[in-house]
Amino acid sequence: MVPPSFTAPEDREAVTEVLRAQLEGLAARSPFYAGLFAEHGVTAAAFASLDDLRKLPFTTKQMLRDSQAAAPPLGRHAGVDMTEVIRVHASTGTTGRPSWVGVTRRDAAAWTDMVARAFRTMGAAREDVVLHAAGLTLFVGGLPIRDALERIGATLIPIGTGASEKAVLALETLGVTALHSTPSYARYLADHLRAQGRDPKEFGLRKIFVGGEPGGGEPAFRAHVEQEWGAPVTEGLGNADMAPVLFGEAPGSGGMRFTGGRHVVVELVDPETGEPVDPEQGATGELVYTSVDRECCPLVRFRTRDRVVVTGISGSGEPLIRCVGRTDDMLIVLGVNVFPSAVRDLVQTLHPRTTGAVQIVLPQQGPRVEPPLQVEAEWGEHGSDHEQLGREIESLIRSRLSVRAAVTLVPPGSIERSQMKSRLTRLAN
Repeated sequence: MVPPSFTAPEDREAVTEVLRAQLEGLAARSPFYAGLFAEHGVTAAAFASLDDLRKLPFTTKQMLRDSQAAAPPLGRHAGVDMTEVIRVHASTGTTGRPSWVGVTRRDAAAWTDMVARAFRTMGAAREDVVLHAAGLTLFVGGLPIRDALERIGATLIPIGTGASEKAVLALETLGVTALHSTPSYARYLADHLRAQGRDPKEFGLRKIFVGGEPGGGEPAFRAHVEQEWGAPVTEGLGNADMAPVLFGEAPGSGGMRFTGGRHVVVELVDPETGEPVDPEQGATGELVYTSVDRECCPLVRFRTRDRVVVTGISGSGEPLIRCVGRTDDMLIVLGVNVFPSAVRDLVQTLHPRTTGAVQIVLPQQGPRVEPPLQVEAEWGEHGSDHEQLGREIESLIRSRLSVRAAVTLVPPGSIERSQMKSRLTRLAN
């Protein structure tokens, strides 16, 4: 039996042909890949089918940073001259220093095609009035998603971030049917309304589209957001270096399917060994992307560090996934891998005894952490017995995540809220 693949069977031949042509010309226009292929003793001739991708070397985020440091502004991997670039976005990493991502006119059109396909899958339609609460600056979840929603024909309200009062005004007056934001902001806006004595359900949202961080796929977190707004949540997943949204979740499907079409090839690999993993139900691994027809910043086997689990296989044979965290956010406690988002989801299950807000306090920069894992969590409106609540959270973390934790309960509002992405770890003072 042929294992499921992210590239649809009917697309494989066309994708292979276009990708072969891109690889054949890549070394000539990208000094970065000319050097990388030579270093590993491979040429484009090694690629004859999609299965041959594994013969080519990986590209990492640090390689791209080094490339841009050596040849600013866009790097030795840019592939085109700056005069061909119509827009520049930024990708941030754990250092907080951005790396630049250029797009040509053709690249931008491909992005719009991919993102529109993802949002249609997530349930966006022409009749929707979408409150677009994502940054409209360098963030790839801003302008490119605006372009895609306008392609669909939806009515767009570009609120951006840091403008919750304007968001409330739009909810009150413009007949908003859908919200697009990070999971953190969907919750933040609901809390903002609650603080004003208002019920988020009164605004009649019918759809919530989230992405940009883990959270939309965390069962307890998602259930809380859906309960607050009275609307279903669907999520998308992308990558700033490759495309803003490459996976989209159809309502009720239980996972995100690949919506990048013929523009990107997706692999699942073991994050430790780099060996391919068949995307069958229950499989876990790291997503790796190869651009098929990218003009600026084409990437071959780019390691995203997004760790996913295959939650099922669709009726048409497509793998469905959830992102469980980033491998560069992962903590290692006595050999056990712990994703901060998983800790948050466990604490969220105890709402309303907790608010669901959580932060892991690290004595030093991870990933290795000596037990017990230091966790701060806010007690909620029904969390009067703090000592008992703390013990329950510790027991829950130990039984579900197999690590010992020391929980400190703090008053509601003590942990910083974010209008973009939640910071789930911090270094001890």
